Amino acid sequence: MTATTERETATAGAPAPAPAIEAVSVSRWYGNVVAVNDVSFALGPGITGLLGPNGAGKSTLLHMLAGFLAPSAGSVRMFGETIWKNEALYRRIGLVPEREAIYPFLTGYEFVLLSARLHKLPDPEAAAARAIRIVDMGSAQDRAAAGYSKGMKQRIKIAAAIVHDPEVLLLDEPFNGADPRQRLHMMDMLREMAAAGRTIVFSSHILEEVERLAENVLVVVSGRLAASGDFRQIRKLMTDRPHTFTIRSSDDRRLASALVSDTAVFGVELGSDRLTVRAADFAAFAHAVAKVARGAGVSLFEVLPTDESLESVFSYLVKR
Repeated sequence: MTATTERETATAGAPAPAPAIEAVSVSRWYGNVVAVNDVSFALGPGITGLLGPNGAGKSTLLHMLAGFLAPSAGSVRMFGETIWKNEALYRRIGLVPEREAIYPFLTGYEFVLLSARLHKLPDPEAAAARAIRIVDMGSAQDRAAAGYSKGMKQRIKIAAAIVHDPEVLLLDEPFNGADPRQRLHMMDMLREMAAAGRTIVFSSHILEEVERLAENVLVVVSGRLAASGDFRQIRKLMTDRPHTFTIRSSDDRRLASALVSDTAVFGVELGSDRLTVRAADFAAFAHAVAKVARGAGVSLFEVLPTDESLESVFSYLVKR
């Protein structure tokens, strides 16, 4: 038996490592209000986007992953251990909450240094300086946090969360208030951390943020997990769904007759002051409608998608 075969045999016989994060039938309720309902998933190294409309339960789920909240039912494990009241695991996690959890009277440096000392790091000053450098806040580190912009507060919170070099980083709406340059810098920083083997979960209600950064996605709607997996596959589900448009034109009746024969259209309804059209392919219809109108000698005044909110997209995923 060769050395390579021996190593392969040993690897095959060894138990698979526990996921960095694992939620098993997790629910959380407050009285009669169910915030998270029977959610299960397992995550390893890389970047996962927690996507859903506001109020979907993303923050509650993140707080349970961080050990801030105990599940009402089910369990949350990190590296194979229950996270609730597990102090040793807390040292391996960084959490960036959505709320502004910053003391306004402290400077940015003092705030990050406080976090380093709470983690009992051997050289808290050097660790704080390094974290501030990573988030590009060196020029403002000696200013009181009360004078920071929303984007600056977000970055200094991230510095405090990564000061102890955590293996898992949980971020709740981290790009709120960030300008385009800050957003790109944070995205690059998170990609570098993921490339180094970190497990990163960030929540967002903005599809474009998740699309640009996440390799995997968890879609949460009304406390339930509507979809999970590779973002490209989830994005395809979001795109390949029925779409409804309302149209105002110079001659709605003539346009309706012309659109009925178009392959991108499967339903037309003529109203008193506008035309409602249902199409299977958003891009195909958007491309075709102007051409069809021109061919019919009709002028378009308004073409509006009526179901393109995130809530409608997520609701469609739940129903599938």
